[in-house]
Amino acid sequence: MPYSMKSLLSALILAASFNAASQELPRTDAPEGAKLYFIEPQDGAKVAQTFTVKFGLAGMGVAPAGVDFPATGHHHLLIDLDTLPDMAQPIAFTEQSQHFGGGQTETQITLPPGKHSLQLLLGDKNHIPFNPPVISERIQITVE
Repeated sequence: MPYSMKSLLSALILAASFNAASQELPRTDAPEGAKLYFIEPQDGAKVAQTFTVKFGLAGMGVAPAGVDFPATGHHHLLIDLDTLPDMAQPIAFTEQSQHFGGGQTETQITLPPGKHSLQLLLGDKNHIPFNPPVISERIQITVE
């Protein structure tokens, strides 16, 4: 999964500089009416093992991580997560929480056959969810 070295280094420095157990991080206010959604696939879709995911965003703009521009953020794709990440902390980099800190608005992913859930979560310049969170509905797909 491609990340710019600058974006990855910024996230690592940010994560190292805060103790999640003792400090709540400042959150960026979300514009009223901001909406995050899937353009593709649709809820209930049957897809191949490798498929395209297109992210939709209304009421805000997209900018790479680290860019401090009002009313912008970057996408995070949550895959098969039963619980949401801590909204007061940077979103973790994991297989189930994919970051698009370069400002990408679509990707191709590969998942094993079966049922999966997908959800989008917008992060601010520091990978912290907005307040209130700008998050999509969770969709269900079936990989054939």
